[in-house]
This record gives sequence, C-alpha cells and structure tokens, in this order.
Amino acid sequence: MALNTPVCDFGWPAADFALEDTNGLRHSLATLRGQNGLLLMFICNHCPYVKAIIERICCDARELQTLGIGVAAINSNDPADYPEDSFANMQRLAGELDFPFPYLHDATQAVARTYGAVCTPDFFGFNRQLQLQYRGRLDASGRLPAPPDARRELVEAMRMVADTGHGPRDQIASMGCSIKWRD
Repeated sequence: MALNTPVCDFGWPAADFALEDTNGLRHSLATLRGQNGLLLMFICNHCPYVKAIIERICCDARELQTLGIGVAAINSNDPADYPEDSFANMQRLAGELDFPFPYLHDATQAVARTYGAVCTPDFFGFNRQLQLQYRGRLDASGRLPAPPDARRELVEAMRMVADTGHGPRDQIASMGCSIKWRD
C-alpha cells in the first residue's frame, strides 16, 4: 500500500540513536551530522519507489555532503516477511551501489517509531541545530524515475537549509511503500 508522509513539523528536534551500519560501525547523531545539517532517509531494498530513485539518492547525497550536510539511510523493515531487506542484503546493495553514506540497520524498529517514519522513502532534513526543516520528496518520481530534467526538490530544500537554517514552507510529501512493521 502506498502512503504519503505527514507535513513537515518545523523545528521538531532530531532524536538521538545508536545504530550499526553495513560495515559494522555504530553511528549516532553526533557521528552523522554535518556542519550545516543532516539528512536521514528511511529506505529499504525491496520497495519499488526506492528502487526507482536509489541512484539519484546516491548522486544527491554526494552533492549534499559537499554543502556540509551529513547523510545517512536507515532500513527499519521486518526482514522476516521481507527477506530482501535483511542485513546481508543491505550490505550487498550498499556495496553494489557504492553508497556514499552509512546504511543503518534499525533491527528493533525503535528509531522508525521515534521518528514517525511511515514509508520508504521518507526523508527527514535537519538544520545545523538538528531541527526538522524538510519532510518532502526527492523529486517527482513515483514507482518510475522522474525525467532527468525534473526539479530536484530535496537538493534545493537542503541547499536552503544549509544556507539559511530554514527549509521551504511549501513541500510535497514523499510517497512510498509502508514501513513493514513486526507484529
């Protein structure tokens, strides 16, 4: 079932966590944040919405990192029902696509619950004070990639956050597959 993310709750403070990435390293807000902010993305391996944009996500992450924005992805899906989202498959995908960001495993789903993540992809863009400023989409992509000349909404928003500390007032919700919660 496709879901849309809620409207951005401007100023909501990022909640700290400690999660392991696909290389076995532990990360927290302190290790992930950049000097101008942080982008956390809830993604997974199996979702067609994520598959349609994963290469753009990697490209955009590299650009955002040059602006002083830290970037990380979190997979919170239950691999018992969705084996493609297992930790081993996370490691495989991160290696195959040479992820330029840590791909974190939320095995207990506690981080997704704390953040109120609802779908994959779900983007949380924070300013340098780690206050939420963006909860929109990457671009006009859906289950298929947007055209190459599509407006780069996430990059534009995070550039604004890096420059001013504030995100755009008008944001279009991200859409994707629901987080696959444990029973």
